[in-house]
Amino acid sequence: MRTYDFAPLYRSTVGFDQIANLMDRVLTTETSQPTYPPYNIEKLDDEAYRISIAVAGFTDADLSVEVREKALIVSARKADEDTDKTYLHRGIATRAFERRFHLADHVVITGATHANGMLHIELERQVPDALKPRQIQIASDTTRLGKDVVDASAVN
Repeated sequence: MRTYDFAPLYRSTVGFDQIANLMDRVLTTETSQPTYPPYNIEKLDDEAYRISIAVAGFTDADLSVEVREKALIVSARKADEDTDKTYLHRGIATRAFERRFHLADHVVITGATHANGMLHIELERQVPDALKPRQIQIASDTTRLGKDVVDASAVN
């Protein structure tokens, strides 16, 4: 695989470092994505989303959900269990994990719940009023038009 150096791009642009960081992240991502733990992303309405992660075998104290640098980081570390147990079959994977989700601009975490082996994280897009589209009223003011227009017969 070919690697690209974006250092010259950083030197010659101001304010576009987010685009360069995005390109770096896309090009350096490994082709094999982690599959543990499984998760769903639901769109609840136009501005609300939910990430549901299967975390069977973990307690609330084992789980960590944090937002850092526009990324949602969900991690879990199981406390040391009793080593006296002898398993005939161990199908519930409680290995440590860290799952990252890149958040878009103006997306905030509104809550998280853990029930029945599922961790649900609620997200909402909260666009500031200054960035929302607004309708501009068009006025039909003919008096202003007369002040700015020169009559052709007066000039000739």
